[in-house]
Amino acid sequence: MMSNTTAGGAESDGNEGVRRPTSLADADALDAFVADADAALVEFYTDGCGICASMEPVLGNVARALDVDVALINPRDDPPLVERFDVRSVPLFVLFVDGEPVARRAEGFIPGDDLTAWVDERVE
Repeated sequence: MMSNTTAGGAESDGNEGVRRPTSLADADALDAFVADADAALVEFYTDGCGICASMEPVLGNVARALDVDVALINPRDDPPLVERFDVRSVPLFVLFVDGEPVARRAEGFIPGDDLTAWVDERVE
């Protein structure tokens, strides 16, 4: 099945309304992603993190519920990125509004309703 990119930067599998997190390769891609979005939720993760993987469908639900852009980035091979966002545990969720980080959460698995409410409270 081919994947398309929607105007919001999230990948679509061809079904209307289906949004998936965009995978970002590095700090430059992260900066470009958040610069292009009014609001963006980014999960910092590492390979092999089961909780991180279980959050991906939750992020897709948040994207659909709130019409925010969502992305995933693995900062493991980018020490300056780890330092810049003070990544001490994963998953780490950072909410960006107008390109600036405005809030963060790093408490393991977060149910979709909780994450949606957390984002919604901070995005005007």
